[in-house]
Amino acid sequence: MTPRAQTAETPPHPLAGKRMTGAEMIVQVLVDVGVKTIFGYSGGAILPTYDAVFRYNDEHRDADGTAPIPLIVPANEQGAGFMASGYARASGRVGVCMVTSGPGATNTVTPVRDSMADSVPIVVLCGQVPTGVIGTDAFQEAPVSAIMGSVAKHVFLVTNPDRLEATIRTAFEIAATGRPGPVVIDIPKDVQNWVGEFQGTGLLPIDAYRQRVDALVASEISPTAAKSFFDMLRESRRPLIYAGGGVVNANASEALRRFSERFQIPVTTTLMGIGAFDTTEPLSLQMLGMHGTPAANYAVEDCDFLIAVGSRFDDRVAAVPDKFAPRAKKIAHFDVDPCEIGKVKAVDWHNVGVLERDLRQLIAWADRHKITTDFGPWLKEIAGLKSTYAMNYDRQSTLIQPNYVLEEINRHTKGEAIITTGVGQHQMWSAQYFDFRQPRLWLTSGSMGTMGFGLPAAIGAQFAHPEKLVIDIDGDASIRMNLGELETVTTYQLPIKVVVLNNFGDGMVKQWQKLYYQGRLSATDKSLHRKDFVKAAQADGFDYAVRLDKKTDVPRVIREFIQFKGPAFLEVLIDTEACVYPMVGPGMAYDQMITGDFIPSRTAVKDPGAPSDNSMF
Repeated sequence: MTPRAQTAETPPHPLAGKRMTGAEMIVQVLVDVGVKTIFGYSGGAILPTYDAVFRYNDEHRDADGTAPIPLIVPANEQGAGFMASGYARASGRVGVCMVTSGPGATNTVTPVRDSMADSVPIVVLCGQVPTGVIGTDAFQEAPVSAIMGSVAKHVFLVTNPDRLEATIRTAFEIAATGRPGPVVIDIPKDVQNWVGEFQGTGLLPIDAYRQRVDALVASEISPTAAKSFFDMLRESRRPLIYAGGGVVNANASEALRRFSERFQIPVTTTLMGIGAFDTTEPLSLQMLGMHGTPAANYAVEDCDFLIAVGSRFDDRVAAVPDKFAPRAKKIAHFDVDPCEIGKVKAVDWHNVGVLERDLRQLIAWADRHKITTDFGPWLKEIAGLKSTYAMNYDRQSTLIQPNYVLEEINRHTKGEAIITTGVGQHQMWSAQYFDFRQPRLWLTSGSMGTMGFGLPAAIGAQFAHPEKLVIDIDGDASIRMNLGELETVTTYQLPIKVVVLNNFGDGMVKQWQKLYYQGRLSATDKSLHRKDFVKAAQADGFDYAVRLDKKTDVPRVIREFIQFKGPAFLEVLIDTEACVYPMVGPGMAYDQMITGDFIPSRTAVKDPGAPSDNSMF
């Protein structure tokens, strides 16, 4: 949905010269850039555009009555933002959220920041009070440009109606190009009501930005740089690919897989990179980091050449940069953002460019120069790590272990379902125990760690892929944040499956309190709360709403739940003492990883120690 500049050979837009309101222009540009779904909540300052969407849909319905741009109404604007994000993450296209001024706009701050942190392309259209009263504290006025300026990739305030349609097109260009991100457009009501001639073409003159994007496209790997890279690879005996969300965002997963297979290099991914490499493949080590698999973390400890691809050495992975990959003699880094190179850890070789193309060019260079590799002993070591330090849990417990539930769901989905999550223990268990055969099947709030993300993101993903099975794996605390979106699921009869792993509290925070605060559960224990999630789901129209509290019933209930044709809700009462392992404590290196009672460890670490004063959650 990236707009293209009109050339002399391009025929004029069929509606060029037609007189339209600003609101009608907004809708027409959305149509032109390929928008198929809008998520949003109405209000006074955005009413002209909502009315224009209604009229456009009414005039352009299919023979079966289907609207060309359905407008999906959530329970609140935060939900709308996360739906747009879920849509974008699942599809790779720009998600669209449309809200009113004041509280409507401020309610989207969290999804905007969440999208910025995870490099997700969305466009947020905000209504604003008329230009003449901006700055007077008018009814439902908020300084959107000031608020959003620090959390979005870019913010526009449209005060000149002649620049309206060019601004909308440019917003989509900025959101989708370079390092993707959210763009916010603040549109006063009088600009929406203005009447002028529709141009059907035109972009804003953001020359410096386009020069940077063009430089990325032009920045191909030189023969000298390619030779240098392969010199390091041939000197290596234990290379490892560390892939991040940038691989998914760049649609470079297939190129990464070819690269790994061509040179037989094992791959570990970040939380955001899950799905970039098929987790069922022998070369996959799955996730690394704070709650990564032991095999992945031990491989990072052992590797002598680390190849970072679309990853940024964040604190969940490299909490102690100097001790991250301590035996790596060389580090190479591929990224789209030059600011990430050397930001956390110095590297010996880097490339800033178009990842999919650059990986393929390296393969081609190696083929031309007959580059061969033999990492047999290293691959044997990797297989040994995966076997010896395999993920595990208390399989003999009479209580329902969350890992068991997820393994059972995974047995049905076979790595092909879209999995969304909230944030907390259930998020980490899902990352550890689900398979993902393809990218864009794993949707989670990574950098921001936003509770309440899972359910609205699942809604956005289902609209992006109506044919796919979409499952929200949530926690009792996380789903409370946007519980109202259960009604959105049934309103639009979306066949989303919602799982709540209920441990009666903020599980991840409780885990930290047990480890670092002598078990003082300050404000995290919800065992006395009265929420009946099944009744809540039934009240919101779920025909299938079941509570699972017996271990022996798990296989049967999971099968019925997955096979149910419509929206389905399942609450699972899990072991309240279950913890997420492995765990690399804050400020700790991988050789201090705690594996718990059921996963072997090659180091005897039992006491996590006190977190340092600057440690992050």
